[in-house]
Amino acid sequence: MRASRWIPWVFVVLWSTGFTGAKLGLPYCGPFTFLAIRMGLTLLCFAGLIAALRPAWLTAGQMRNQWISGGMLHGGYLSCLFAAIKLGVPAGLAALIMGLQPLLTALLSLTLGEQRFGARQWLGMALGLAGAALVIAGSKGVSFGGGGGVAFVVAGLLLITGGTLFQKYRGGGVNPIAGAFHQYLSAFAVTGLLALLFERGQSVVWSGHFIFALTWSVLMLSVLAILLLMRMLRDGDVSRVAAYLYLVPGLTAIQAWLLFDERLSALAMGGIVLAASGVALVLRGGKPGGAMAGTTDLAKG
Repeated sequence: MRASRWIPWVFVVLWSTGFTGAKLGLPYCGPFTFLAIRMGLTLLCFAGLIAALRPAWLTAGQMRNQWISGGMLHGGYLSCLFAAIKLGVPAGLAALIMGLQPLLTALLSLTLGEQRFGARQWLGMALGLAGAALVIAGSKGVSFGGGGGVAFVVAGLLLITGGTLFQKYRGGGVNPIAGAFHQYLSAFAVTGLLALLFERGQSVVWSGHFIFALTWSVLMLSVLAILLLMRMLRDGDVSRVAAYLYLVPGLTAIQAWLLFDERLSALAMGGIVLAASGVALVLRGGKPGGAMAGTTDLAKG
């Protein structure tokens, strides 16, 4: 098996650790401050990579496209999600709404002319969504509340979906390292402004847990996972790439069970199996009309 075929699986495992990193780090500072520090350190990482590797620089138009996709994917999406939880939206409800992203991405791809799913693949999407819902119901549980904060979850859903599609169709053709630098420049501006507006004066407790969570979030999520996502988006059908995200709730539930002793019920375990079956149906369906070369990609840079 070619190494590139492992890229989506490595990406999904890394992406699923976002909950773990947030749970470890957020007790020690405000959510927007955590995001701003994370984006700033990630920006420095990519600046160092640019200085060492000297990739081709971007044109003004390419920079603008990366600022738009980065603002939506990294800055806007995460800020909306954190704001929603801060306003009291239950984590299970937020996860359930965000679970609509792969299906929404597939439907929008259809309007853009790429999607050519057959009945088996649409069934896989439905099973993936159902499996993710069972995982959430069997682990976090789903309670309704949060009032107007739900609007932030919906906004986050639209931002990550729109940012993914924008990156696929308008953000390509650039060096991924240079592209990611400009994406995080935009994300740092968004999260930094929110931290200044809503969390000015709040202190940061630089504990061992906080430093570990921040280091993991920067290196494993914001650098490695995003580079893998960009590769997936470049090479693959965006709808198939999004389908992998149905595996994230199950992996997150397993991590929460192992690390935080959160419950992992029979319902959740059944949901993990159902979601995996749905993803398998999507990936094993016939090749769509758009480009799908066997690997997947979600956030080209």
